Amino acid sequence: MTDPATAATFAATFVALYIGHTVGDHWVQTDHQADTKGWAGRTGRLSCARHVLTLTITKIVCLVPVVLVLGLPVGALGLTLGLGLDAASHYWADRRTTLRRLAYRLGRDEMYILGTPEHPAHPVADEGDWAPTLGTGAYAMDQSWHILWLGIAALIIAAI
Repeated sequence: MTDPATAATFAATFVALYIGHTVGDHWVQTDHQADTKGWAGRTGRLSCARHVLTLTITKIVCLVPVVLVLGLPVGALGLTLGLGLDAASHYWADRRTTLRRLAYRLGRDEMYILGTPEHPAHPVADEGDWAPTLGTGAYAMDQSWHILWLGIAALIIAAI
């Protein structure tokens, strides 16, 4: 039987990581990082690495007070493994071509292009041009990928 403290640690850790993820992905990430992290070559790789670094720092800043105030029993190994795996999975997805390839291989290409000019039913402005929105299939799939790995990271942090 699982110790209730482990379950509580998982829940509190997940919430803190989710808050850190949302803040780090939408407030801390620079426009330059968002625009270039998917580019091919050194520029894209460095931009994505900088984004993941600041994102991970943001998650730590959100997690530390939760751990300290609630007295959560987390260890250095669990934190290192959990945050490291989360960072690696975030970098992998944010290089963009990787997540797109996965979506296409799984037959989710129509979902991935939803809301973009590539989709036959894309949003249209009054002039008939594409009307860009934040709500694309690629964005939804990107965020759900990250949330999956936040859950895995929280489980590792709570269990190790």
